[in-house]
Amino acid sequence: MDTQQLADKLALWIREKVSAAGSKGVVFGISGGLDSSVVAVLCRRTFTKNMLGLIMPCHSSQQDEQHAKAVAGKFSIPTETVVLDDIYDALLRILPLDEASATSQLAKGNLKARLRMLTLYFYANQLQYLVVGSGNKSELAVGYFTKHGDGSVDILPLGNLVKRRVKELAEFLQIPQEIINKPPSAGLWTDQTDEDELGLSYDELGDYLTGGKVPENIKLKIEKLITSSDHKRNPPPVPDFQ
Repeated sequence: MDTQQLADKLALWIREKVSAAGSKGVVFGISGGLDSSVVAVLCRRTFTKNMLGLIMPCHSSQQDEQHAKAVAGKFSIPTETVVLDDIYDALLRILPLDEASATSQLAKGNLKARLRMLTLYFYANQLQYLVVGSGNKSELAVGYFTKHGDGSVDILPLGNLVKRRVKELAEFLQIPQEIINKPPSAGLWTDQTDEDELGLSYDELGDYLTGGKVPENIKLKIEKLITSSDHKRNPPPVPDFQ
């Protein structure tokens, strides 16, 4: 389908899911990135009221916060800003952390994502809203999300779209060009980019997921990521005996 039809169908899909859940509206994070901007604008096309975008800086880049506010301003999206710096710092003071460990940076980054999800659900509970996530098909397929962080949401409007399709949607929705053009990043630490962390490009990942040709080494890398992240996409396993 063309991009306008896609945007219209996604907006209708969001409305249907909210109605089916008996909820009053939607809450979502606005990070200043491409995916969250697209989700925010789709929600704005769905609801004129009963929607809220949360800007949740946690030692985040000033540019990301500026981009989040630019999207909110351009599309008249109501927002609240919840600064998570202090609670994040307080947790790091009491949690054991081996800074020399190769996984310490990842543990700290995931903590940020989980604090943001706690915040989203706090608002969702009070307002009787659904939490709308911004994960896309490319990220979901290889487990590129934080378990019980940005992966824990109520609905995922972009969940069947590879990254390049999300970018096309962003162009149609007139997301600010500087957001569309900047390197994708989860913003969990300084100079972090998605493609560096994944070790492959979104185009390669998109080609694989849509049946296109990719080099054998890229195919093997993607399949390894899919297998190793299976636990992130499924409910916790339980024994099949008692």
